[in-house]
Amino acid sequence: MAWSIAQVARMSGVTSRTLRHYDEIGLLAPAWVGGNGYRHYEERQLLRLQQILVLRELDLGLTEIKEIIDRHTDPVAALREHHQRLLGERDRLDAVARMVARTITELQANEGKNDMSKISRPENLFEGFDGARYGAEARERWPEQWEQSGQQELLDTMTPQEIDRMQQEATAGMIRMAELMATGTPADDPAVLAELDAHYRHMSRFWTPTAAQYAHLGRMQADDERFRANYERIAEGLAGYMRDAMAAYAHARLS
Repeated sequence: MAWSIAQVARMSGVTSRTLRHYDEIGLLAPAWVGGNGYRHYEERQLLRLQQILVLRELDLGLTEIKEIIDRHTDPVAALREHHQRLLGERDRLDAVARMVARTITELQANEGKNDMSKISRPENLFEGFDGARYGAEARERWPEQWEQSGQQELLDTMTPQEIDRMQQEATAGMIRMAELMATGTPADDPAVLAELDAHYRHMSRFWTPTAAQYAHLGRMQADDERFRANYERIAEGLAGYMRDAMAAYAHARLS
């Protein structure tokens, strides 16, 4: 049995345009193409599409997804691996949920006292955040620059403790940016640019973006709900403020 590209799009929620893109990059070819040029998919392609969507839920890039799927000729073995990845992601999200719940409880206990010193264990604010996702997104969008940077080797050699410390530093920077935003500091103010010096250095541990790429990354984070949610957990409007600040930084210090 075969399904047309329109039927697969309806079943999966993936647009026909995306399915054609997957074909063009060698990620998901149709079973056959009719004389009229229409793509048709069989069960094997549907199973492969399911694997693609599972791995996309884990925020993996398309290049990495293709490598993972092509590595497995046995669909059951592939699904077992994906299942383990999903369980790991579930555990990570559970940790984030516990962190948010704990912070809500402490803030409610100090209602009206907008003071970070009222948090009994500030390090709990940083639990569950994954700063390495910036690198993953950069690797997908600018693969050539990523490969040249050699930063994947850095990721592979970092200990869990080093990654935790890096995540804490990144989130602490987000909180400092939220404080600048709360005081009405313009996004292109020298104090904001000075704070972004640390942000850019942190980013450059994985990948060194150009001015255009750094500004684009700010826009992407504000538009992408996965990234925006991390900022909005700290303060409403922070994603947009970071977008404007990163654009200002790119113009002032990277151009």
